[in-house]
Amino acid sequence: MTKSAIVVIGPGLMGRKHIQMIQDHPHCALAGIVTPRCATSRDIGERHPDTPIFDDLAACLAAGAPDGVIISSPNEFHYEQAKLCIERQIPVLIEKPITPQHDEAAHLVELAERHGAKVLVGHHRVHSPLLTTAKAVIDSGRLGRLVAIQGSAIFYKPADYFEAGPWRTQPGGGPILINLIHEIGIMRTLCGEIAAVQAIASNRVRGFAVEDTVAINLQFRSGALGTFLLSDTGASAHSWEQTSRENPVYPSYPDADCYSVTGTLGSLEFPTMRLRAHPTPQSASWHVPMVEEVVPVTREDPLARQLENFLEVIRGVADPIVPAFDGAQNVRVAEAIHRSSQTGSLVGLDA
Repeated sequence: MTKSAIVVIGPGLMGRKHIQMIQDHPHCALAGIVTPRCATSRDIGERHPDTPIFDDLAACLAAGAPDGVIISSPNEFHYEQAKLCIERQIPVLIEKPITPQHDEAAHLVELAERHGAKVLVGHHRVHSPLLTTAKAVIDSGRLGRLVAIQGSAIFYKPADYFEAGPWRTQPGGGPILINLIHEIGIMRTLCGEIAAVQAIASNRVRGFAVEDTVAINLQFRSGALGTFLLSDTGASAHSWEQTSRENPVYPSYPDADCYSVTGTLGSLEFPTMRLRAHPTPQSASWHVPMVEEVVPVTREDPLARQLENFLEVIRGVADPIVPAFDGAQNVRVAEAIHRSSQTGSLVGLDA
């Protein structure tokens, strides 16, 4: 099989992961790295002496169109870089969020449809076997009709996190726009489209000009309801990073969960995959013990699975698992939650 030539824009934390995965994959070739001229670019050049380094994407594409582009640059550059790839019909993987603002994201969706371009958004958790297995349990009907979802992303970010990036203490740098975008994608995958949100935010612990804790109510189009607690100042194990065991840089607590999905017949704790359910509607009663089991999961790296999907998209044998529309919709919900956290009002999304 011919190797797919892929360019990576932005060799930061995620960009370096993409570069390494491309180099380790038997069907990929690193065709170029795009980064501004600075100390970082010199370091990247020394690390990858056989890879062309470009100042900007236009110069890179002028040297020859690659088979695909991965955008892992700062969020503010996503729109223009993705637009250039889409207009040239080069398959592109855009790290989440697709753009910081929904209006820009919506324009990329329209542009991709107009040009017939292939766009995959880097919500890599959607590729996790944990999530696909949970979705399969829900779709099987074993939980009955969905009633509710409870979720949390609670963790403690140390002082040096904010010292290294003072922008994280200012509007736009809080956990709603940094962390919650992942969770929105998870909840939409499990429970469908979100129709309305209501949120209360606090910054009382750190006193920054941005939220540190947010309580969120959600209404899904299906009629199911949800609650989500988000905090980057709570010392807790109840977050995806500390329960999924998918990123070794975080301590793992394998008995902890970050989601509980409940239906008329039973509930699924996630990601321990503990299932408690009544076998039939006739047996559903709080007086009748539920059957308990742990749903088996074959663990795989979701970033590796995402790269496989991108390669299939490049070859034209599969559709993006997270297309541009989903990336844009996740940003839209995040914006609605942020707006509600400022006003306390219910914000609808179906209008």
